[in-house]
Amino acid sequence: MTKLLETAALEAALQEFSRQRDWDQFHTPRNLILALTGEVGELAEIFQWLTDEQAEQIMQTDKAEHVRQEVSDVLLYLMRLVMVLDIDINAAVSSKIALNAVKYPPTQT
Repeated sequence: MTKLLETAALEAALQEFSRQRDWDQFHTPRNLILALTGEVGELAEIFQWLTDEQAEQIMQTDKAEHVRQEVSDVLLYLMRLVMVLDIDINAAVSSKIALNAVKYPPTQT
């Protein structure tokens, strides 16, 4: 199977960061999901009340760095959850793409 995502360096960095702060004790699946949900909410808050056009242009505004930070928070918490649950993220993503290909076949034109 071809790896779609190369996450080893990110996982190592997150593990070391957590270890140095003794955070593993707090990184339970429940806590990570709650933190992830909070970060998704913070990301959503940036886009709340924007028109579609404004949202599409957000990376050309003074909010671009805030968006980058919140997206990063979402990814980092999601990766910690993947690590704690011992999910092979490459296998999971590959499987989901294959399932979606069957569920949503290309349109015939």
